[in-house]
Amino acid sequence: MPVDPTLRRFWDTGRMSPLQPSSPPASAPTAELGRTLTRFVHPLALLALMWVIRAADFVLPGTFNTYGIRSWDVTSAFGLVLAPLLHSGWGHLIANSVPLLVLGLLVAAEGARRFWLVTALIALVGGVGTWLVNLPGTVTVGASVLVFGYFGYLLVRAFVVRSMAHRIGYAVVAVVVVMVFGASMLTGVLPLYPGISWQAHLFGAVGGGLAAVWLGRGDNRRLARSRAQQARRDDPYGLRELGLE
Repeated sequence: MPVDPTLRRFWDTGRMSPLQPSSPPASAPTAELGRTLTRFVHPLALLALMWVIRAADFVLPGTFNTYGIRSWDVTSAFGLVLAPLLHSGWGHLIANSVPLLVLGLLVAAEGARRFWLVTALIALVGGVGTWLVNLPGTVTVGASVLVFGYFGYLLVRAFVVRSMAHRIGYAVVAVVVVMVFGASMLTGVLPLYPGISWQAHLFGAVGGGLAAVWLGRGDNRRLARSRAQQARRDDPYGLRELGLE
């Protein structure tokens, strides 16, 4: 059968050639692994930023700690964002680094967007609570508000999810976290040590718990919608409810 010359020209230029091999698709498991690992970069980046700021504070004259949360001073509102990034010294930063990284990675396992939402809610609730409860004029800095917030988030998360598989997984994580950090977290929210802001610890943990409840409700709503849509796909005429299937 003769081939139309116009069609042959399209084939020759490669625009319609059925013999031209297509580029091999990217490996789905590899792409998924890359996305999974990328989410763990975010807590590392947050911690790296804290170290860079501490180094700059060490080298430059003056101190950045004046930009922390100054209780009952309305001009220090920016401290809600800056205070978790600032530290009074290298020892303060080092003490916060390991628990921040471990707990932050556990939160980031749910995704980068979830990690930053949880971090923002903890900083907001923890900062406002510290600003209100601490003595007027007291300056508070340090990432411990995030450490206690991540702890509170991971602890409450197991109680707010409806999916049994997720509940078991989160419960295991919560138990491990309590075993490793529970004692220091319990003493940290009590006014036992002068110079340490138990207010930031307490309200950071409250912020983490509130973040778990709020985001968990959203997850439950999405799960319910997903199950309802799947049920409609499996039984579009509602025969199961009528007992006719």
